[in-house]
Amino acid sequence: MTRIEELVLQRKEIDAEIEAEYKKEREAAARGEAEAQFNLGIIYYKGQGVPQNFAEAFAAFKLAAEQGKTQAQFYLGVMYEQGLGTSQDYAEAAHWLELSAKEGNPEALNKLGVMLENGLGLKQDFQAAMRCYKLSAEKKDSAAFFNIGSMYENHHGVEQDDIEAIRWFKLAAVQGHEESHYRIGCLYLTGHSVKQDFQEAKRWFELLAKKGHINSQIKIGDIFDKGLGVEQNYAEAMRWFKLAANHGSAEAQAKVGFMYGNAHGVMLNFHESLHWYLMAAEQDFTIALSNLGFMYDHGQGVPADSQKALTYYSKAAKKGDENAKRNRELIEARIAKQQSNQH
Repeated sequence: MTRIEELVLQRKEIDAEIEAEYKKEREAAARGEAEAQFNLGIIYYKGQGVPQNFAEAFAAFKLAAEQGKTQAQFYLGVMYEQGLGTSQDYAEAAHWLELSAKEGNPEALNKLGVMLENGLGLKQDFQAAMRCYKLSAEKKDSAAFFNIGSMYENHHGVEQDDIEAIRWFKLAAVQGHEESHYRIGCLYLTGHSVKQDFQEAKRWFELLAKKGHINSQIKIGDIFDKGLGVEQNYAEAMRWFKLAANHGSAEAQAKVGFMYGNAHGVMLNFHESLHWYLMAAEQDFTIALSNLGFMYDHGQGVPADSQKALTYYSKAAKKGDENAKRNRELIEARIAKQQSNQH
């Protein structure tokens, strides 16, 4: 038997085991066993051995939740909050999360804190949100550590304190919470109420960027592009921008377009610049729309076309871009003058 045949046989055996386990859970759930109903919900929620089906997951979680299954109550709350398998309903989400939180579920406590902080289904209450986060943090929930840090960073019910925010973000980061790594980097980069430290910011961003975190890749690109704590290096900036751009980031695509259009780290290439701006514009990214207007206005890489320039400027202007507004007005005045001269 070849290795491929062995693997195919193993897969068939595993598929048979999955099907048998699924059948067992389904039968137990039909008998009203809460644990089986919850397990069936997880199977459908995550698409484990069956196609992902949020409606089926919701139905299974609801049966288990009504029998007091704490984890099922949490998942049911999340599904109501996000509108998965049911209509979005913050009040129902809060109800089920509260039931789960009362049993000490750290995930439910954290999620309930989010709803209290943002006034979703409950009256906005920063103090109550903080209490939920801290109860969850006592159970080592990394998302709760992160949310406490955000409360300090954003002055929600506590004095704004970036040092305290970083302390909580670091507690979350130790547990692998990615967004905490990013936020620490941002705080050191801006230096709002902590000492600005570009090297420290770069160190935190790199931890994530190497794992493919798009926003961190963009930040490192910015650091090299502007020479923040490092020698300015357009080529290195372009390398990081392209990594993020190739993963679909409109912001990064616009930055790559700018680099090609201004010969930063690469040879001047308006056609490449246009290519990247167009990709970003497909995502309605304001700067890309404005810059496309400029390229058509001045014939960079394309024949000059006032109407196309006006279209792109108008789209960017509607999104609040002041340069685009001014350029749109200039083109409109120019077109009006041309029409007047023709008459």
